Amino acid sequence: MTHRTVATFLTPDGFSQPPVVAVLREGRVVSEAGRYAVRALGSRGARRRTPCGSAPVRATEPVLLVPGFLAGDSSLAPMSRALRWDGFRTYRSDIRANVGCTLAAAAQLEERLEEISQRRGSRVRIVGHSLGGMLARGVAARRPDLVAGIVTMGSPMLAPGAHHASLTRSVDLLVRLNRAGMRNLMAEDCVAGVCARESFDQARAPLSDDVDFTAIYSRRDGIVDWRACIDPAATAVEVRSSHLGMAFDPDVIAAVTAALRPAAPLSVVEVDRGEIA
Repeated sequence: MTHRTVATFLTPDGFSQPPVVAVLREGRVVSEAGRYAVRALGSRGARRRTPCGSAPVRATEPVLLVPGFLAGDSSLAPMSRALRWDGFRTYRSDIRANVGCTLAAAAQLEERLEEISQRRGSRVRIVGHSLGGMLARGVAARRPDLVAGIVTMGSPMLAPGAHHASLTRSVDLLVRLNRAGMRNLMAEDCVAGVCARESFDQARAPLSDDVDFTAIYSRRDGIVDWRACIDPAATAVEVRSSHLGMAFDPDVIAAVTAALRPAAPLSVVEVDRGEIA
């Protein structure tokens, strides 16, 4: 099998895989993790000094966090902690590793949304990283009764195949393992057949007018073509993060926090470090 496993229709004209050297940009993830650690330590100190009754106002709608390709819920644990400190009630997607059929993952996500919505008595807001954002986009289009809004982070909805060659090799390996008999992994149909086409169509389906949509992207993304992350239906917000770092970069967390509070929308398209409260 060649590295042409991923169907060509997943990379429409106008989009392309990032150059091989682009992955070097992901080295920024180390400094982004360090800035998150500093921010987390500062937040702990602030909590100890905060008088009772002056904590952030609790958001009424729950927030579901969905991890990216090859990742699990633990990858978004730092963001979950930060959002909780800002007054949001967060929930895991129950995805241990996002490596299976995308349609099956979308069905699982829909069931999880039903569970959370019923428990909290309200619609849910979804924050999805990379592939997780694409899954969120499809479910939001199909079930606006469950979803109040979505925030995607580095999610190439417009061209899922426009990703770095290293990711293509990972997909190729999963397909090989699936052929060898390993269960719950991506099959060839998921990346080149009917399943892939249906997933792609779901990620571009029209959204209800009452579903908020913010798409966070970075021109420094070394994994996907950043242009594919700017959905015409979304409010686009640019950050300076690496692709992997979007899961915990303080700038991205600030952008996500603002997007989750529609009463106070972002007034600019770029979030700088100095804007973090």
